[in-house]
Amino acid sequence: MNPIELKLRTKKFALRIIKLTGAIPKATAGRAIAAQIVRSGTSVAANYRASCRARSQAEFIAKIGTVEEEADETALWLELLTESGIMPGKKLSALLAEANELTAIMAASRKTASGA
Repeated sequence: MNPIELKLRTKKFALRIIKLTGAIPKATAGRAIAAQIVRSGTSVAANYRASCRARSQAEFIAKIGTVEEEADETALWLELLTESGIMPGKKLSALLAEANELTAIMAASRKTASGA
């Protein structure tokens, strides 16, 4: 997958997260998770774009690491939405799979870039 395709993929992920937050129940826990997931989910796209403009290898590795962390954090919030019973797992399974795939892609990219 090239950087242009990955920019589009992370942007679509962010848009899906934004739409999801509108469907999360407005109870206290739902509002708290919605705020967290919209921050981490949109950060995936923003930080990936920043990594594409990195001025050095070290900066790229740091930014990709941030993208990996934010994608993984988003997966956690999705898991919590399901496991707490706030939302049904079947509604979130595709989004959770995408969060996990993006985490894996970014982890592999970071490892390749750092020579690990």
